[in-house]
Amino acid sequence: MSDITVNESTVVLAIETSCDETAAAVVMGGNDVLSSIVSSQIDIHARFGGVVPEVASRAHLEALVPVVNSAIEEAGILPSRIDVVAATAGPGLIGALLVGVSAAKSLSLVWDKPFVGVNHLEAHLYAGLLDDPTLQFPLVVLLVSGGHTMIIEMRGHGDYTVLGRTIDDAAGEAYDKVARFLNLGYPGGPVIDRIAADGNPHAVEFPRAMQHEGLDVSFSGLKTAVMNHVRRNPDVSNVDIAASFQAAVVDVLCIKTIRAAQQIGAKGIVLGGGVSANSSLRAEMTRRGNEAGFKVALPSRAMCTDNAAMIAAAAWHRLSSDGETSLACGAYPNLRLNAVPR
Repeated sequence: MSDITVNESTVVLAIETSCDETAAAVVMGGNDVLSSIVSSQIDIHARFGGVVPEVASRAHLEALVPVVNSAIEEAGILPSRIDVVAATAGPGLIGALLVGVSAAKSLSLVWDKPFVGVNHLEAHLYAGLLDDPTLQFPLVVLLVSGGHTMIIEMRGHGDYTVLGRTIDDAAGEAYDKVARFLNLGYPGGPVIDRIAADGNPHAVEFPRAMQHEGLDVSFSGLKTAVMNHVRRNPDVSNVDIAASFQAAVVDVLCIKTIRAAQQIGAKGIVLGGGVSANSSLRAEMTRRGNEAGFKVALPSRAMCTDNAAMIAAAAWHRLSSDGETSLACGAYPNLRLNAVPR
């Protein structure tokens, strides 16, 4: 184990390649973002209507070196100033993960610096803390993305409990499937959010599944309800369908998250994950959360989607508490929130 002292001057270079963004960032002291570079593959995968794993891996191979070089250059430092090299070790696409992990371990060996493997889900919890380091625990974090929808109690660094989760489709997955059905293109979240602004959110009262039952959520039935309604009413406006669908998703997420915050006596609510960039979710969670007496922290939109700054923040805290990760660490596509890469 390295004898590195982790403090406010510790500089982490982090790499993120879990899905379809190639990202690198340089962060000092766990929250001072010196640079954050993201190369998106959206245009590459749009023609397929979703992410193709093999295509994603090859794109990461092509983009990684330029992205890392840009992150170091934008940070205005020399590689010798980097104290730690980190990478997302899971969960994610196995081929994509291996690109980032292999590159980070190689840099660790060449520069003789500690390596830290990071849990991607844990990193999303730090997106809000990057923008507001003054947040106090306990927090309730709504982690909502294309692959995950979880309501998490965050009692401290590395101390988490999942209070609720989706029992079927993740919220972002439901957005993509509805957008595909409506022929709106990929990715579905941004386009539905955009056209919903011109629609009537009360045009169709779609179901709010499990609204009064615990903290788990379900979106598969909502997706099916949208499809059935459109088939029965082929002339219905897409903007009204989008607005009504989005209203149902946001309503459920707000109700469950605020309920969780009340149950644990949280000092704040934090959003994380790609869907937390959704304008309606951000506005409604802020309004309803404030009305319920909670501080609501919204990461900047750049920190909502996959990025390496949040990976660096999580790595800084993990290095402080657990030390460096073995170079025998692999890539773990099904890594759970409380699992630490070894």
